[in-house]
Amino acid sequence: MSRGRVPHPAPGSLEFPYIYLDATYLHVRNAPGEGGQVVSMAVVVATGVTAAGEREILGLDVGDSEDEVFWRSFLLSLKQRGLSGVRLVISDQHAGLVKALNRAFQGAAHQRCRVHFARNLLAHVPKGQVDYVAAAFRMIFTQPKPADIDAAWDKTRDELAVRWPRIGPYMDDAKAEVLAFTAFPREHWRKIWSTNPLERVNKEIKRRGRVVGIFPNAAAVIRLVGAVLIDMHDEWIAGDRRYLSEGSMAKLYDTSDTDPVAAIESSDA
Repeated sequence: MSRGRVPHPAPGSLEFPYIYLDATYLHVRNAPGEGGQVVSMAVVVATGVTAAGEREILGLDVGDSEDEVFWRSFLLSLKQRGLSGVRLVISDQHAGLVKALNRAFQGAAHQRCRVHFARNLLAHVPKGQVDYVAAAFRMIFTQPKPADIDAAWDKTRDELAVRWPRIGPYMDDAKAEVLAFTAFPREHWRKIWSTNPLERVNKEIKRRGRVVGIFPNAAAVIRLVGAVLIDMHDEWIAGDRRYLSEGSMAKLYDTSDTDPVAAIESSDA
């Protein structure tokens, strides 16, 4: 399986307290020539927020999103290029990813994307009850304080588990990672509790990928997507507004030495 990485931009020596990881999928021919089988391959993108609140593209790779070795290689490559100061990694719960995070970013917290978790949660309830459960779940995140969010999670968990027993252990196992954002400044919550900030990135990758249809190999994916990401990175850098304000980023560093941070758990749930 071919792999490649965007040669530019590189993280350099800046600290990136927040790292986002997400995957989208493109059709790639896995053998040369017209007879090669067409498979769906994951295009993994890493973006980050600097200590000054600026957003940057950090890297790209193509491979199997369920493979721990693939994730570990990708994350370690970012560190080797200078990535440091990671406080929180925001991602979906790809199999193997959390274990790879344990090795690559020891001591960092893991924020499990609450949007992806909610979709998985709704799979445990009948279709006629989806709106009710979705509304109940969203209410958890309207609370103003970490303790209130924690209490709302437990209350919602208990109410839902009475009707759908499988929801109880499912929410118990995910709680620490879905609520990891509460250990960070409140001004950041909406931008760190899910991978939604990567939606525009993935949509543009998909749009450009549809023009090609089937890529001849993984290297062709790297070339096209890499060009897209470099343009997006330059657009972010040239923008007038920071992704997160300098004042709010200062709060992150003022509180990070004293507030508890949820450690990454090695669960594949």
